[in-house]
Amino acid sequence: MGALTEVLAATAAFVGTHLLMSHPLRAPLVSRLGERGFLGVYTLVSFATLGWLIWAMLHVGPEPFLWAAPLWVWWLAGAVMLVASILLVGSLIGNPALPGMPALKRTPRGVFAITRHPMMWSFALWACAHALVWPQPSVLVLTAGIALLALAGAAGQDAKKSRLQPDFWPAWRAQTAFVPFTGPASSRDWWPGWGVMLGGLALWLVATWLHPVFGGPAVGVWG
Repeated sequence: MGALTEVLAATAAFVGTHLLMSHPLRAPLVSRLGERGFLGVYTLVSFATLGWLIWAMLHVGPEPFLWAAPLWVWWLAGAVMLVASILLVGSLIGNPALPGMPALKRTPRGVFAITRHPMMWSFALWACAHALVWPQPSVLVLTAGIALLALAGAAGQDAKKSRLQPDFWPAWRAQTAFVPFTGPASSRDWWPGWGVMLGGLALWLVATWLHPVFGGPAVGVWG
């Protein structure tokens, strides 16, 4: 198996098992294994496929860049990564999509006024930014897989939550947007607060400066 083929296979395994176990296979597996048993299997499969993917990426030899990103694309990627960082930090606070979180009893504010799937979109935007400025074949396979997993997972989450929370999720969907900045919320409600903004900025700075440490190009304006 060639290196790129192995990256493709590992990415397909990582994405496919996540989508299958999170949605169509979840209920039958929980009925057989119980919730804790299912979480154990899910965790084991996730780490196994992630480990395979990391191993495959580390064993890819030198690859050509399929295009050279101009300076304005680096600036754009840096801005996209900052938005992704803010969405990720904001998604960790009061997110009704996370397991065990109660339904929100208020109008969506902050990142949830931007999109009801801020965590998923942060991963998708991360993937897009990296694909723009790091266009090697293996990286494009990896980023395409991450974007697919994030957005297909968000769509599947909408369907699952609508079924499991019929008294909350359909109304939450009506108040929020799937695609960022396209929902009914006022732009005045998009402000996530200084804590989330500063946390997102800190995450963005750390992630940007760590790229040279790990041997990759810095996804930022100084790349």
